[in-house]
Amino acid sequence: MVTGANQGIGLALVEGLAARLGSEDLVLLTGRNAQRVADAAALVAAAPGTRSRVAGRVLDVTDAGAVARLAGELGGRHGGVDIVVSNAVAPLTPDRPQSEQADEFIDVANGGTHAMLRSFAPVLRPGGRLLVVASSLGTLGHLDPRLHPLFDGVALEGVEQAVESWRAAIHAGTAEDLGWPRWINVASKVAQVAAVRAVAAQRRASDLADGTLVASVCPGLVDTRASRPWFDDFSQAKTPAQAAKDLLDFILPTPMDPEMYGELVRDGKVLR
Repeated sequence: MVTGANQGIGLALVEGLAARLGSEDLVLLTGRNAQRVADAAALVAAAPGTRSRVAGRVLDVTDAGAVARLAGELGGRHGGVDIVVSNAVAPLTPDRPQSEQADEFIDVANGGTHAMLRSFAPVLRPGGRLLVVASSLGTLGHLDPRLHPLFDGVALEGVEQAVESWRAAIHAGTAEDLGWPRWINVASKVAQVAAVRAVAAQRRASDLADGTLVASVCPGLVDTRASRPWFDDFSQAKTPAQAAKDLLDFILPTPMDPEMYGELVRDGKVLR
């Protein structure tokens, strides 16, 4: 299952999974817009290289109840899920004040990540993969040291509290005075990585015993609609298909490398 999958990296991940998995497998493509989801699923299902079954499903990751219901449904109907990629992101553009865009962006990138981790970790099959697409910006080194205790070694509930405190500071106009970075994408990515580490810390022993992987992954600079407004030079950027191939090369091999468990990984290397 892939969220945010009707375009960009998400769609490329679905295409790659559908080409690499077998005819007995089901790849679930999810997104918020019913027509885009249906069109994307039909496109992948009809592609010459597709081997597995492909289905579309409307899912708004900001609706924690909907995420929980889908996880319960898949757990009941299929006995669990083998691969979950949390990839949904809301648009963020430089032409509007970030305070005006913060709520939607945080709700999707952070609230959605929290909901996916909380609901899909329990239905992950032994040996499965639960990955959050994040960024190398998610390392604590990109954050003011004053803020490190909010994310370093805390439980998922603590990460959620830190995110809401940050959100309140943005709306109060005090975020920068408190040390929060001006570009909200940075703090959002730090929180995503911290959330993954929090969930992984609770599951580590059992997951390592059965080869299950929970981690966050950085695809690098990818030429997508979301990244275009923020960067000028895309000469070294990956296409969504290239990024998806690299991510799938990391996701699919077995056995899992325990050094990667719970970490932020880029190009096969742990970022700290």
